[in-house]
Amino acid sequence: MTSSTTAQALDDNLSTALAKAGSLEQLLEAEFDQLKAQNLDAFEATQSSKNSLLQELTRLAGIEGPESADALGPEWDGFKSQMMHCRDLHRRNEVLIHRKIEAIRGALQSLQVEDPTSSIEIYDRLGKLSRIRRGRGYSDA
Repeated sequence: MTSSTTAQALDDNLSTALAKAGSLEQLLEAEFDQLKAQNLDAFEATQSSKNSLLQELTRLAGIEGPESADALGPEWDGFKSQMMHCRDLHRRNEVLIHRKIEAIRGALQSLQVEDPTSSIEIYDRLGKLSRIRRGRGYSDA
């Protein structure tokens, strides 16, 4: 390969990588909207697309690890900036997922408390109503 052919291939890879990074950014925004709306089916469906995009970006940029990402030339600065933005979007989505999981755990824990002073009616595993007393009422205070 001549140096001009190599430079052209590098430019083509960079252009393609920038376009795919834009697609990843859009996908991460859609993922956030799906998480906010609790549309887990759509969220799950986007995961394979996201993984494919990430693999393609890694191949185009020739990244094998953090060191090789830092070794990219200055012409890749825009790409690296865009990928850092995508990383931040991914972290935002991760925080939202963790908050939702914690809220669900809290709700489940509140239903599973077996406090003899509790007065909440819940259904047991057989679907029968069981009365649980919780807290003190006004008359007990």
